Amino acid sequence: MSPTQKCYLLDTSVILDDPANILRISENNKNLVAITNTVLAELNNKKDDMRSDAGFRAREFFRLADYEVGQTLTFDALPEPLRRSRETAPNNSDCYYRLTLPFAPDLNPEAEGNTNVELLIIYREEYRIAKSYSEPKGFNDAKIAEIAADYHLKLVTNDISFKIAAEVQGIEAQSLKNASVERPDAIEFAHTVTYHEEPVLDPQNDFRNFEQFSFIQEATSEGHNEIYETGLQRYAVTYNGHLEWCDFDKRFGEYFDETLIRPINLEQKFYYTILTHPQNHLTVVAGSTGSGKTLMALQAGLEMVKEGIVEGIVYARNTVTASDPQAELGFRKGDEHEKLGYFMYPLYSAINYTIEHQNKHSIESQVEFTGNTNSTKRENATELFMAKYNIEVMDIAHMRGTTISRKFVIIDEAQNMTNATMKLIGTRMGDETRLVVMGDPHQIDHPFLSKRRNALVTMLNKAQHSDFLAGIQLRHTIRSEVANWFDKNL
Repeated sequence: MSPTQKCYLLDTSVILDDPANILRISENNKNLVAITNTVLAELNNKKDDMRSDAGFRAREFFRLADYEVGQTLTFDALPEPLRRSRETAPNNSDCYYRLTLPFAPDLNPEAEGNTNVELLIIYREEYRIAKSYSEPKGFNDAKIAEIAADYHLKLVTNDISFKIAAEVQGIEAQSLKNASVERPDAIEFAHTVTYHEEPVLDPQNDFRNFEQFSFIQEATSEGHNEIYETGLQRYAVTYNGHLEWCDFDKRFGEYFDETLIRPINLEQKFYYTILTHPQNHLTVVAGSTGSGKTLMALQAGLEMVKEGIVEGIVYARNTVTASDPQAELGFRKGDEHEKLGYFMYPLYSAINYTIEHQNKHSIESQVEFTGNTNSTKRENATELFMAKYNIEVMDIAHMRGTTISRKFVIIDEAQNMTNATMKLIGTRMGDETRLVVMGDPHQIDHPFLSKRRNALVTMLNKAQHSDFLAGIQLRHTIRSEVANWFDKNL
């Protein structure tokens, strides 16, 4: 190993994000990657959590570690950068252990077989910080920082507070850089273009599938050379390099199913059109509070169920709120269905709104859904509605090991998911399934994610560069003027 190689010490958060981060950071063993016994203990404590994705990834780390028998390293067998640091370290009673982690070829396409990555474990029995540390939280972080400082290792952590604390102490630290989208707010799929004769695509630009275009006709006044808008507007989406014209007046006019809720603004009309496009099977949508993400997705799913394109609707979202450990599914009262109900209010709200709409437009619905005057009848109406259209709610943790086919799948709160969780969801999709991934990038609750690094912005960024998935931004709040004010001012 080169004495000038990069040397990294990983925080637990990096491995809980995705064990494959070890492979990425090592760059095929070009860099030295280490963890402490504190990290190992935190992973061990987490692996018994059978409900969360963090628990799964902790178990995945130990499954990798079990493939190869590790070995204890003597001081002389240490990589040279660590030997040099050990000679000047205040504590020279540390022990060392080396694991070999075999990563499958799908994580490293350039490799023909498994990529074996060496991971060094630095074990310290007595930490100096234990004698002076008095804070109620952060003791484990302080121990990891002590190792990083002693061995001059660059700390890699997704915990921003830990990163700041380490840098205050003069420890070089960085957050995980892979899959970071530097300008998520600049991602855009809607374009407004002015034209005079015929609207056409700019041949200089390479547009992806399902980008949205509003063409506004302009004309020049006679004798004055003043340009003005004629009032004529046309709308289209791109597909295979061509424009597909959208006649929204016809699409959402008198022949639109009256039992469904019509889109009420241009964004929602494009959104609905893309969701129901016969060639689109994967959509990612970012929307602010009250923009209609869930409501419109539900309407599109209902239309597809009625037309026999899919057999039902699946709604799933995170069932753990990062800031409230008591909100975990296991702490809720009731059976699993009742526990899930706490987290499915966006879906139930959209369903109840749809029921109210149907009551006003359908005699059959008025007979079927009679209970609008008390909560018991309203609950029964919701259950009848879900049974009629085969709507089910699902805990994301239960997607593992399943295959979902011929369903319209709505994944909510994607901004609070890691890329590993999104990959888990995506690989569960079977034949003829439509997947909608949605979220609000301005409402991040996950402690190790940020607006630049989460599954939602990763998917939005992918949509900018791939024809396989459609991307759309809903920027207008329609829930209420109050909601709109809070979204823009706080």
